[in-house]
Amino acid sequence: MTQDLPLPLYKKLSVLFRLEPGCLGPDGMEHIEAFCTFAKNKVTVLHSDFVRWKVTPRYDKSLPETEYKTKSKRLDHDKAEKYLQIFGQDLDTFEEQFQELLANLIDEYHGR
Repeated sequence: MTQDLPLPLYKKLSVLFRLEPGCLGPDGMEHIEAFCTFAKNKVTVLHSDFVRWKVTPRYDKSLPETEYKTKSKRLDHDKAEKYLQIFGQDLDTFEEQFQELLANLIDEYHGR
C-alpha cells in the first residue's frame, strides 16, 4: 500500500469520546444529545486520514471517557500510543488537541 491510498476504515483508529452532560453547564442534560451530534460533525475532519470519531453522552460514569479501538479490538493506552506513533502523533498531544477543539465547540454551540 502506498502513502497516497486512503487507509481502509477497519484499519483506522476508532476514538469513542464520552462527554458528560455537565460539561455543557447546568442544563447540559437538555443539550447533550444535540451537542454530541453537533460535535461529531465538526471533529470528523480532525486526523480523518487515520481516525474515525464518535462523540456520545457519558451517562454511565463507570465507562471510560475515551476508548480506542482498531479492527474492532479495544486498545489500551500503550497500544493506542503505538498506533498514533505510526502517524507521527503523541497520545497526550492528540488528546490535548481534541480537548481544546471540544472546548471551542462547546463555546460555538452556546454562541459564545
